[in-house]
Formats: sequence, C-alpha cells, structure tokens
Amino acid sequence: GRPVPSVTQVLGDLLPGYRASDWYLQRGRAVHACAALIAKGIAFEHARELNRLWHSKLPRLGTGFCSKMNSYVCYSAVFQGMSYAVAIWSHPVARNLPQHTCLELRRLAVSPERPANTCSWMLGAMTRLLRRRLPHIERLISYQIIGEHSGTIYKAAGWKETAINLDGGWDRPGRSRPKAQCMGAKRRWEKVLRQSEKS
Repeated sequence: GRPVPSVTQVLGDLLPGYRASDWYLQRGRAVHACAALIAKGIAFEHARELNRLWHSKLPRLGTGFCSKMNSYVCYSAVFQGMSYAVAIWSHPVARNLPQHTCLELRRLAVSPERPANTCSWMLGAMTRLLRRRLPHIERLISYQIIGEHSGTIYKAAGWKETAINLDGGWDRPGRSRPKAQCMGAKRRWEKVLRQSEKS
C-alpha cells in the first residue's frame, strides 16, 4: 500500500505560506457566533502561548513527549485576525494506544471573549480538517477531568465516552513522569474518523 504520511510531513501542508501572528496581543471586532469563525493551522509556539494565557487548569505543555515540535498539530479559531480558541494535538501519551493511527487532543483552550459553543464548534471543525488532511488517522481521543465538567462539549460534537483513568496520572512501573498539573480521575472520549482496515 501507499506509505503512511507522518504528522510532521503533513504539517507543512497545513501551513502553506502561512505566518502566525501574535493574535493574543491584537484587538478586533467582537464575534457573536461560531459561524463567523475559521479554523486554521498555526505554529506550535503560538498555540502553546495561547494555551498558557487561556487554560485555567493545564497552562503548561512541555515538548519532552514528542521528539520534535513539528510532531504537534495545532489549530486556532480566528475571526478578523483575532484568535478565540486554540487546540494542540499529538500522538497519544499512553503508549498502549495506537501511535500511528490515533491523535490525542492535548489542550483545548478558549478566549474569554469567545462566542457561545466555541468548544464544540472547534471540535467539529477540527474533525473535518483532520479527516481530510491526515487520511491515515482513524481515531481521535481526549481526556476530560471528572468533576471539572460533564463532557458536554464532546457529546455535542458526537464523541463517545470509552474509558476512565481513575488515578489521573501517567506513571507506570519503571517509567515516571513529571507531576501532573491537575490530578484526579479522567474520562476518555473518542471520535472515530474511519474504520480500521484491520477490522
């Protein structure tokens, strides 16, 4: 069969001739509905800065998990040059999950000025983009901290609950990780993009 493109290879296609600007320092007209937003690919460093500004529970995101920053796929929801949401994807942190056919939503953060329902809109928009841009990706996953919210944004975007991580950490025998920013049980949500060829 055809060779499977890596996320790194496709990232250049996500950003043809595109130069991300410091949207978080700009001012634009207010956006009142998600229909006016456009989801665009952005560079990892800009996505990480937006996440640091907006994410109340998980502002930090290191690069130790991925060997190169280009292993991340990042999007922003934009209206007239101003960003209202940011998302950062990578291959799954849990190594028992498929590393070549699955992407994990590592961060999703929104501006205080975003329109209503921006999170679920962003999930839907990114699903369509990823299905088209990364045809080898079969499944998307994301973890929700139980007790922080009920997962309404995932339900609205057609995701399904599939598992619960009770301890909330990622340490395993013989392999420890830095202390998590937010401990507690996590619920895993999944969105199937296409059926596996093995199924």
